[in-house]
Amino acid sequence: MMDPRIPQLAGQLVNHSTQLEKGDRVLIDLYDAPVEIAVALVRTARKAGALPFVKLNDSRIARELSLEAESARLEIASSLGLEEMKTMSAYIAVRGSHNISELSDVPADILNRIMKAMRPVLDHRVRHTRWVVLRWPNPAMAQQAGMSSEAFEAFFFRVCLLDYAGLTPAMNALAERMNATDQVHIKGPGSDLRFSIRDIPAIVCNGNHNIPDGEVFTAPVKDSVEGVIQFNTPTIYQGAGFDSVRLTFKNGRIADASSNQPARLQSILDSDEGARYVGEFALGFNNEILEPMRDILFDEKIGGSFHFTPGQAYEEADNGNRSQVHWDLVCIQRPDYGGGEIWFDDTLIRKDGRFLPAELEPLNPKT
Repeated sequence: MMDPRIPQLAGQLVNHSTQLEKGDRVLIDLYDAPVEIAVALVRTARKAGALPFVKLNDSRIARELSLEAESARLEIASSLGLEEMKTMSAYIAVRGSHNISELSDVPADILNRIMKAMRPVLDHRVRHTRWVVLRWPNPAMAQQAGMSSEAFEAFFFRVCLLDYAGLTPAMNALAERMNATDQVHIKGPGSDLRFSIRDIPAIVCNGNHNIPDGEVFTAPVKDSVEGVIQFNTPTIYQGAGFDSVRLTFKNGRIADASSNQPARLQSILDSDEGARYVGEFALGFNNEILEPMRDILFDEKIGGSFHFTPGQAYEEADNGNRSQVHWDLVCIQRPDYGGGEIWFDDTLIRKDGRFLPAELEPLNPKT
């Protein structure tokens, strides 16, 4: 018997996130995810009148293909992937890899070539389809989160089935404040950072692209970032684990960087010129997610957090930065993580992870 939460989640993805309608073509793209979610998505998409297409992927096979990444194969893979994506109205990705470090022994230069080759597929998907991406719970993720498998599964469905529509008015109010802001000032342990977000739109994320969700993002004016930022959340990028990433900016560019993996960090930042500039600034407020688990789809939404992203800017909030890198680095500002402040111009907007203006109160934890 299928877990009743699975069809409920499928309904959220089909009816809220991608808003499938009659005649839509949707690609259901699964990595190491169970048959049950694929079946539920196919059934729900058909009920909406859409035409479902399914791809089943395995992370170990993906690693094997990545180890060589022959130029001729990459060119064909990119061409086929782009042609496929051009036929789709919507895209739903469910990623349940049991080993987040599966690509850790693939050389960074090869991963960079793969990302560059497949970038047109990603760009078309982001710009021209209604898309949503989510993880799928498994024991490896539970271990990352320091939870039992049963407790993590309950947590997963709780955060993914959040009432995003109910939070939308407060999200819109935050976006309005960001749209009226010029200077942002972030203070915290090891951090003193200033930048402008003037005339760059703020975008509400209420379950339309990522599940779980709960953020409003924009981008800094490309050359405006000055100061230093110390991230206190561990992260995985290109299959490698990073801790205590610290970035120093001058005229918008990362002038100095350190972490527990300095050589790998420098390799990522040297991927291209845009990797040393920032393409996104976002505030996270999914208060069902409080602790990091080295999974960015969860960690970037942590209640009381913000993230600052070296690399590619999103088209909706574009500061002109272009890169094959897009690396969401997270800092939690709740008191249990050292606290901190975020100022919009001369107004203190959030202190120690809690929003201060009354219209933003619904984005704070209930207790």
